[in-house]
Amino acid sequence: QSSMNPCCLVCLLTLKQSSALKRKLQSPHGNPPLKRKRKPSINTFKKCATEADLREKGSSSQKSLPKKQLTDNRNESRKTKPFIKTSSLFRNNPDIPEIHRKAVQQVQENVFTTDCFSQLDLHPHLVSGRKAVHLETFFFGVQKQTIPVLLQGKDALVRSQTGSGKTLAYGIPLVQSLQGMESKIQRSDGPYALILVPTREVGGPFAWIVPGVLMGGEKRKSEKARLRKGINILISTPGRLVDHIKSTECIHFRRTQWLIIDEADRILDLGFEKDVAVILNALNAERETRQNVLLSATLTEGVTRLADISLNDPVSISIADEIQKGIKPASQMNREPSSSSNCMGQENFAVPEKLRQYVMMVPSKLRLVTLAAFILEKCKFERHHKMIIFFSSCEQVEFYYELLLKVLSGGLESEQPERSSVSSASLQFLRLHGNMEQEERTEVFQEFLKSKTGILLCTDVAARGLDLPQVTWIVQYNAPASPAEYIHRIGRTARIGCHGNSLLVLAPSEAEYVSLLASHKINVSEIKMEKVLSSLMKDDRFKLHRPRSKKSCGTDPQEVRERATVLQTKFENYVHSNEGTVQWAKKALQSFLCAYTTYPRNLKHIFHIKSLHLGHVAKSFGLRDAPQNLTALSTAGSKKKTKPRAKRSDLLKKTHSKHRLAEILRSEYSSGMDTGVSKVKKKKKQRKPG
Repeated sequence: QSSMNPCCLVCLLTLKQSSALKRKLQSPHGNPPLKRKRKPSINTFKKCATEADLREKGSSSQKSLPKKQLTDNRNESRKTKPFIKTSSLFRNNPDIPEIHRKAVQQVQENVFTTDCFSQLDLHPHLVSGRKAVHLETFFFGVQKQTIPVLLQGKDALVRSQTGSGKTLAYGIPLVQSLQGMESKIQRSDGPYALILVPTREVGGPFAWIVPGVLMGGEKRKSEKARLRKGINILISTPGRLVDHIKSTECIHFRRTQWLIIDEADRILDLGFEKDVAVILNALNAERETRQNVLLSATLTEGVTRLADISLNDPVSISIADEIQKGIKPASQMNREPSSSSNCMGQENFAVPEKLRQYVMMVPSKLRLVTLAAFILEKCKFERHHKMIIFFSSCEQVEFYYELLLKVLSGGLESEQPERSSVSSASLQFLRLHGNMEQEERTEVFQEFLKSKTGILLCTDVAARGLDLPQVTWIVQYNAPASPAEYIHRIGRTARIGCHGNSLLVLAPSEAEYVSLLASHKINVSEIKMEKVLSSLMKDDRFKLHRPRSKKSCGTDPQEVRERATVLQTKFENYVHSNEGTVQWAKKALQSFLCAYTTYPRNLKHIFHIKSLHLGHVAKSFGLRDAPQNLTALSTAGSKKKTKPRAKRSDLLKKTHSKHRLAEILRSEYSSGMDTGVSKVKKKKKQRKPG
């Protein structure tokens, strides 16, 4: 010990003291020694209490809430504005893809020319009438190439864009030839000219030259009386004319010298090819020699086939510069045999020069509020626009007409009468579809024709033949079934050299449709959804009121989302205000889904029913949740009208998908005389035993 270092002695003494202290504190049962407790201060007590309370609250909330909701709550707590609830509208939406496409050179037509009508040797009545100022100015391109050919008595296949003046292109030679006849035309002679048009509304533009029109929806007895007295220039839809050929004895075509098939591609799209064949047989049975003209905005395989059976050595006239220049005989055209899909893939469409085309990618949940914001921006705040909105079904037109009228026009703002009166004065909604009575359709057409502003909600019944001036915007809320149909829809604006705009609304899953349009030389520019929604900042009806709210500065993205949510809530509150509007919304949703399944096979990779999120789509109809038993809803509605047949139903289900598109189109343009035939069939079947 004497030789040990003094530092080691100190270490040994401390070890002995610590071991003795452990033995004192250790319990007799061998348990670990108790820790010495310090007397807590006031500050440490308060700190421990608050931490314990927070732990208890956190543990209880974590037990009751799932992980996903916990993350949502944490995100909401981080926001500076605690009253915001935008998760249901702006969350869980698919990403909007970037549109990668090459700018294409669109096919343009020379609409105007420097030549005048005075250069033609026309009858004085054609120049001195109400259209004298118009006829003495200039030719349109299609008229310059078509009128001289028809005045020579030749057949013609005319292809030109919508709104280019095709009506006068055949109307002037027709009247010129009839006025130049040696023997004076008598009314009792019957029709000298027959003009076939696809829809009922097409008769309007012919009012200055047409003595008689036959179309579905009119009274059959009055049409028979007019035929009995005599009609020299007969304009009719194919289905209605076939009905009269079969049932009206006084109709004849002994003196018919002209056959004009206008909008030939649309007539074939509607399934009237057999009816046209019946009409051709009736004409050939009484008179084989006549002058035939076939006009179309698109040149499909069906139009080419119809030209082969109806035209005799025709002259082919195409105005588009890049498709075909000048006039060539039809025999010199390069008619390569190809399938319909091949033909559609190679065809390029002429677009009006002053038409600006846009596309907007919108998730399904935001479609309704985005459409409403676009309407408010163009028709309320700018106030000089006239708009047509296309839908895919009649039920959608009726539903959205009522919904937009009630919410956007201030019908629900009973607590603010002054503000609602201002908004209702600036927004005028109209609707047009095939299920409406003919008198109502005519009234709507005339009202929209005369108005300087307004919003017309319609189906494809308004996509052809309607000459509506001053239409500045075409909105395709549901995408068309083909690029050709797209062309005819946008043809309602930018007519005869005027300016116009079109907007195509697509879901993120439908982005490839833009590439399809580009393959047909159709160039569209993108509009961002956020830019359209920002127009809600101009309307204080959709402002979220809170006690300590600051004035909105600029277009705050968060406030734009708040206002969009307020607008969506107004739509949902109206839809859920009673059970009737809920059922109405469900039927409109179901009609949209049915129309979505009718896209052609070559577009199924773009428009497939499985790519739709039913709950998100339901939001665009003002429904808070995805509806259940939609098929049961349709069967319940059908039971009220007709009783289902027992054994026949299984067979109908197999063929339903094939003929669904044809049935929808037929319902849009039906002749109005099918009901009587169906009643006769029912009576005959009732007589049979069993």
